Amino acid sequence: MLDFFLYNEISPKEKIGPTAKTIEKLINKRINAVIAIIKEIEKTQTKPTIGILQALLEQEEPKKKPLLVEKKRPSGDRPNYRKFNR
Repeated sequence: MLDFFLYNEISPKEKIGPTAKTIEKLINKRINAVIAIIKEIEKTQTKPTIGILQALLEQEEPKKKPLLVEKKRPSGDRPNYRKFNR
């Protein structure tokens, strides 16, 4: 067993590398940085764009024109076409 440490030139008293806690801290820092970047993008780009698109898509309903309805005449009241003929 001692030959392993001597052959690889390491000491059993030294720390070999980062522990799980230090790796977790590093990953959490990276995740927090990514979250901050995404929040900044939402504030500066996404929300204003959504507001602009909503303003463009909101349109007033066109005013409805009244329908032209033919007036019904009483059965005895017929139009006099002789006035229009020459």
